[in-house]
Amino acid sequence: MSELNKVVIVGLGLIGGSLAAALRKARACKEIIGIARRAETCQQAMRMGIIDQAHTDIASVLPSLGKGDVVFIAVPTLSVRKIISALKNAPKELVITDGASVKGSVYQDVVTEFGYFPENFVLGHPIAGSEKSGVEASNEDLYVDHRVILTPCSENRPAAIALVSAMWQSVGAEVLEMSVADHDTVLAATSHLPHAIAFSLVDTLAHDSNNENIFRYAAGGFRDFTRIASSDATMWRDIMLANRESVLEAIDLFSSNLNRLRDAIAHSDATALAGVFNRAKFARDRFTKMLESRAYSSSMQNTESKNVVYTVQPGGSVQGTIRVPGDKSISHRSIMLGSLAEGTTRVKGFLEGEDALATLQAFRDMGVVIEGPDEGNVTVHGVGMQGLQAPSGPLYMGNSGTSMRLLSGILAGQQFESELTGDVSLSKRPMNRVANPLREMGAQIDTAEEGRPPLRIKAGGGLKAIDYTLPMASAQVKSCLLLAGLFADGETRVTEPAPTRDHTERMLQGFGYQVNRNGSQVSLTSGGKLFACDIEIPADISSATFFMVAAAIAPGSDVTLTHVGINPTRIGVINILQLMGSNLTLSNKREVGGEPVADIRVQYAPLKGIKIPEEQVPLGIDEFPALLIAAACAEGKTVLSGAEELRVKETDRIQAMADGLVALGIACETRADGIIVTGGQLTGGSVESFHDHRIAMAFTIAALRANGTITVNNCANVATSFPNFVELAQKAGISLEINYS
Repeated sequence: MSELNKVVIVGLGLIGGSLAAALRKARACKEIIGIARRAETCQQAMRMGIIDQAHTDIASVLPSLGKGDVVFIAVPTLSVRKIISALKNAPKELVITDGASVKGSVYQDVVTEFGYFPENFVLGHPIAGSEKSGVEASNEDLYVDHRVILTPCSENRPAAIALVSAMWQSVGAEVLEMSVADHDTVLAATSHLPHAIAFSLVDTLAHDSNNENIFRYAAGGFRDFTRIASSDATMWRDIMLANRESVLEAIDLFSSNLNRLRDAIAHSDATALAGVFNRAKFARDRFTKMLESRAYSSSMQNTESKNVVYTVQPGGSVQGTIRVPGDKSISHRSIMLGSLAEGTTRVKGFLEGEDALATLQAFRDMGVVIEGPDEGNVTVHGVGMQGLQAPSGPLYMGNSGTSMRLLSGILAGQQFESELTGDVSLSKRPMNRVANPLREMGAQIDTAEEGRPPLRIKAGGGLKAIDYTLPMASAQVKSCLLLAGLFADGETRVTEPAPTRDHTERMLQGFGYQVNRNGSQVSLTSGGKLFACDIEIPADISSATFFMVAAAIAPGSDVTLTHVGINPTRIGVINILQLMGSNLTLSNKREVGGEPVADIRVQYAPLKGIKIPEEQVPLGIDEFPALLIAAACAEGKTVLSGAEELRVKETDRIQAMADGLVALGIACETRADGIIVTGGQLTGGSVESFHDHRIAMAFTIAALRANGTITVNNCANVATSFPNFVELAQKAGISLEINYS
């Protein structure tokens, strides 16, 4: 990549002047040349010290330009063509870029003037601005932490794209890439439409007879929204005309939705209003978070955010009474079945973590009115078995494999097409475990390479029931097929090689749907209905596990975990810890909403290594990262086998735990379906979680028995399943700090 030499800025308004000021501050190039139509503007820019030379005609400086030089066109959209015409005789090695808000019209202007699209002309658009205008408004920090979208064309040389990208990055901008067509469609909806609405709203109210009082007593929200109506009127006129087709589509869609909102108000339809406002609020919140992991273009999707590092000091004990968040598995299913039910389902204890919220948002995107969550309370206004609507775009599952696998079963039975996407971790996980049996049922599903997300589910001619034997025990695959069976023709039967969690079956029955179990086989017949009910979600035993193991390994510990779900298909961790010698007792056993719950007390006692019974493995499959920490602190060897499913979780949990334990001084031997851990003294050290929340939390509690500080990398995904883990861990006595790198 060439070093940035001269930068010529054509148009010394806010955008061009700010780039000049920013380049000057960053000392990013050797010379800055300004071009402005008015001599007064040139003189003002020189007085401000943001440029080295000023001219009123671009042609006068072209002979001096060459390799490493960039021309940035920062004039109104409809004035760009005139500048392009003046650049037809520019040196071939000169790189040209622009800042117009509409890329399609600029592309056409370039082709019209040149007769082709030059390899060194890189279309771009800085997403920054202000209601102020003119060179006097130049702001050297305008582009810091703002996005600049480049829309490279097939004709562009990579070196030209790299030079323009480097220029913007030098002034603190984040550079993204997308296609010309996508840019104009997205910007029409997210920028051009809001400006059109703001201008129209202010214009409407300005004609009101009470406009003086309207503007005098306007609240902050009105002022904030209508601020953009103070933007340059000529510039926005040009933008609307240049991007006319996309803007009209956005206005028509908005007008249609606004009319529906009007009808809901006119008919006092509280449910419809709640749906609009809740969808808007949570979609906006979700959109903000989604952009941290998925940028505009496919090449930029799933980029990783900052590394969240847990630094844990050695030693200590854990004490107290703890209520961990609601069960994630049940939270997922409460939204799914509540949405498909007839009537209103009220949920208490919903887990407000990223995974469960991904499921909730997906059903909002499919037209379900969902109120909350508010301190664990959620109200789902069911639409019935046939009431889901086609989403307007891909359904983003974040890091949630449960969401993707279970939802694929429901979507396979719909009469609309859908796409399921995820973050960097989920996008690496295999989905053929559900896709293949769904294909046997008649679903049309496309995946990425090696069966990985995204999943594209096409509208088919209907599903047929299946009699399927799981190749390995998996509650997610079983649940996916049972949910697909709700929409399939006939009786769907699933046979398990070993028992797995049965939350789906229990909740289906709670919603009034007949589910049959015959030994290891579970079956249901399509054609029934789900009826709304109230659900109280118990505390998640998977989350409770980390504090159970923490108390089991740290001398002096005594912890009571309240209202924990003890579903018989989930109690492997309890049984295994007791076999290892843990002082663990259950009290206050009861049943809540069809799910058994209890309070679990764990006091420290020395642990011994065991051969874990294979029948217990499916009952505690998600708890093994923590249980392997218990094994590291036990006397002797602990042998785990029959756990091949751990290889295909958020990461290969067998290998990830082995690598981390070895780094902390513990001897391990991995096998295809398990691991042998020899107990010993944990040392300090740095371990990698591989963006897996359970790996991260497991090594956090390991510090209680370590003789040195443990740092755990890439812990951001802990929030997906246990949003207040850090707070509870610190309160219980774990010396944990969060750092970012």
